[in-house]
Amino acid sequence: MNLQLIKKSENTDVQNKIIYKIKELINYKNLEPGDKLPSERMMSEKFGVTRSNIREAIQKLEFYGLLKSIPQSGTFVANIGVIAMNGMIDDILQLKEADFKSLVETRILLELKTVRLAALRRSEDELKQIKLALKAFADKVLKGEDAVQEDLLFHLAIANASGNSTLNTFMLKITPEIITNFERYHVCDEDQAQKGIREHQNIFEAIEKQDPKMAKETMKKHFKALYQYCYHSDEKK
Repeated sequence: MNLQLIKKSENTDVQNKIIYKIKELINYKNLEPGDKLPSERMMSEKFGVTRSNIREAIQKLEFYGLLKSIPQSGTFVANIGVIAMNGMIDDILQLKEADFKSLVETRILLELKTVRLAALRRSEDELKQIKLALKAFADKVLKGEDAVQEDLLFHLAIANASGNSTLNTFMLKITPEIITNFERYHVCDEDQAQKGIREHQNIFEAIEKQDPKMAKETMKKHFKALYQYCYHSDEKK
């Protein structure tokens, strides 16, 4: 196991301990929906961790709808009963790290939906952002440089153009994990990256034409190699 993975595992352990302590705090103080939590500074001192650790744990609980942060006001318990909250926090603490196959399957399901919606709903400004991301990806590939992050920025621009904030949030949530796994498994070799330029261009043109059926089909073709790689890897184990 490399140092990056060890550090990630340690960060997850710290985050889970903070989430458990926040759960205890809510129960000990009998906090109800709408009640305010102590400040990040106070929890940092009380739990013996950094404020950035506290912030990451709060963001995770916000993602699952258990807390709500309001700028300049603080963090509040969301509108959910105590029993349901305790159960959901226990479930969150038991979540396992996603494996590569699960990430691939989730990403494909999300992107087939987001690209179709993007073709239907995209604005001219959002189309420009997709085109800029496409150019950034192509420039890196043609220089023979690693373009994993530019590839994902292209797909995130499509998710943003879908007009569905929940789908966009899910994409943002799994993106760092996808980058890590792409680099670890060396999925994007040179030949695949060159082919990716053409496929990205086809996806862009379908969105530009506002053709949802074509957009979905071009995205399916784009993911074919990645999907096959994932399952062939499983068969070799």
